[in-house]
Amino acid sequence: MYDDCMNIRRRLSLLFLLPVCAALLFFAFASADARDERADREGRIPGQYIVVFKDSVEDVEAAENDIVQLSRGERLDSYRSALSGFSARFSDADLAAVKNDPRVEFVSEDRVVSIDVRADSRSPQEDSRISLQADRLSRVTPTPLAKAGPTIQAQSLPTGINRINAEGLANTGAGVNVAVIDTGILSSHPDLSGKVVGGKNCTRASGGYTDQNGHGTHVAGTIAASNNSLGVVGVAPSAKLWSVRVLDRNGNGTWSSVICGLDYVTSKAPAKGGPITVANLSLGGGGASDNNCGNSNNDALHKAICRTRDAGVTLVVAAGNSGANTSGAVPAAYDDAVITVSALADSNGTAGGGGAATSFGADDTFASFSNYGTAVDIGAPGVWINSTWLSNTYKTISGTSMASPHVAGAAALYIAKNPGASWTAVRDALIAAGEALGAGHTDPSSKHPEPVLRADTL
Repeated sequence: MYDDCMNIRRRLSLLFLLPVCAALLFFAFASADARDERADREGRIPGQYIVVFKDSVEDVEAAENDIVQLSRGERLDSYRSALSGFSARFSDADLAAVKNDPRVEFVSEDRVVSIDVRADSRSPQEDSRISLQADRLSRVTPTPLAKAGPTIQAQSLPTGINRINAEGLANTGAGVNVAVIDTGILSSHPDLSGKVVGGKNCTRASGGYTDQNGHGTHVAGTIAASNNSLGVVGVAPSAKLWSVRVLDRNGNGTWSSVICGLDYVTSKAPAKGGPITVANLSLGGGGASDNNCGNSNNDALHKAICRTRDAGVTLVVAAGNSGANTSGAVPAAYDDAVITVSALADSNGTAGGGGAATSFGADDTFASFSNYGTAVDIGAPGVWINSTWLSNTYKTISGTSMASPHVAGAAALYIAKNPGASWTAVRDALIAAGEALGAGHTDPSSKHPEPVLRADTL
């Protein structure tokens, strides 16, 4: 009888435990799926990390070599200016040892970034469809080169330059050096000839820092295309450019490649005796800001951007094209370190909303694709922007990528007249000089209280 009772109890226990175990397994798998989905949404790269050393580590080179050897890691990049650290690939088994090393402050998972461009087929400059694909900030989509536009042509005033009143200014940004952290720059383009004074390739692809996509060249033209008889003119046509290639021919890169670019720019910043005082980043990826330079949430990209800021560089970044709050996109969310730029739809180069409607909203309203939020500082033209392209051509494209370089060029103008100005002084001056809501543009979405860039007084 006793044995029968015990058998019955065991059977009952098993019957009770089976659904409990099944539930535990379900929640375990569900949690794992949620983590995987979150990692995919934030663009994390499995097995690839950024190691940040403590400031107390004196021989960073030796520490890096030691950790790479002990962890059997595959080194990618070394950082000595914007960060003290390196990027590498580690196995899960070796990662714990790296994190626990007393010389390591923290380890960040590497993530993907991409260019911020929207496709648009209805520009007034051309009828053929633009083949650049829209990239969501939180994922990488290969971006094919756009079809070549017109060859060298007589200079005309781009609508964006006209809209911000940057044409005909006595101040042309002479003596200011601007880094374009992007896909590189085609320095041989006639409208950019003699303007690129240096650069670095932070991708693992061949070709040096020459652009193989077109995006970086487009950005560079908006900033500083020469005021000559050719093509277009930039906001600061006398500024010099630095080609910092962190994105590949498809417009894709990683946090580690962007940090490599920031490291290079920091090494050329005023604090290091260098000339670079402005940098444009028309790129983005998934992430968030701790408003503490990444020290609270172990964000190596944020920390590197703050170090570049502290070295005397004003960083201007695209808000992103997801039509979402910038709180989920970096570097746009880094409100403590960058000037974040949204995109205005402008079709005729003048204020007042009298132009034709665009694919992304009425004339002189904020573009439907533009990200928004408290981190956004200022808006600028970002729809139907004509600028320099590969093969000595020009291209009209849209995106917050196209808005950001208008502000970077304006920052160069301000710094030309106010050498040594802090990034906050630059930001506040541009905001103060900007066009207030209702004074030339409207916001039907009620998401964009930020002013629109004006260069009249710079």
